[in-house]
Amino acid sequence: MGTVILLRHARSDANGSGVLAGRTSHVDLDDTGRRQAADLVGRLAGVELSGIVRSPLLRCAETLGPLARARGIDPVVDDGLNEVDYGDWTGRSLTELQEEPQWRVVQARPSAARFPGGEGLSHVQHRAVEAVRTHDSRFTAEGGESAVWLLCSHGDVIKSILADALGMHLDLFQRLVVDPGSLSVVRYTELRPFVLRLNDTGAGVSGLVAERADRAASGSDAAVGGGAGGSAAGPE
Repeated sequence: MGTVILLRHARSDANGSGVLAGRTSHVDLDDTGRRQAADLVGRLAGVELSGIVRSPLLRCAETLGPLARARGIDPVVDDGLNEVDYGDWTGRSLTELQEEPQWRVVQARPSAARFPGGEGLSHVQHRAVEAVRTHDSRFTAEGGESAVWLLCSHGDVIKSILADALGMHLDLFQRLVVDPGSLSVVRYTELRPFVLRLNDTGAGVSGLVAERADRAASGSDAAVGGGAGGSAAGPE
């Protein structure tokens, strides 16, 4: 089996404004996100990619643009990696959503959470893991056990994939942090996956530690949608 690099799309306008964009189609990257997308070329220099797969949404296409052009790779679009369908929550502010009764379910028991008018997180994990396994088998068949490929998707989707790889129950996936523009790496084998890297933003650790302290002071709830990351979530 191969190795997959899980890339969360770079920071978007919605991330910066605290809005749950969901599957809103026309959400662009902000200035930080565009820098993160450009920096991705250098961050992955020296890594031979067998292919790239992405969510259908614009913010993933924009994130991959510089890398795809540099590598001459046309990303495959897979709806199994699409953002969570947040239903009636789509487009609302995260501050407002914290007052919804369902918010506590999303925090404490994600496996039982179904967004009003949308989908459940257990279904999200099922479709995302199935997509990863399918593409990994294909890339391994084409490139051998050393094949490395890139997947670009969304915060909660990537967290659900990582929870599966770590053998974590979905109810624990809110303990994971996946920032915009971050890279996580999973190597699949016949017996078990190995998580080789988690939430690598390529920005060093000093800013990361300070940002984590700020988050700790603000409470213990996880950011639905994955959050916006820190102000320094990516090299300048």
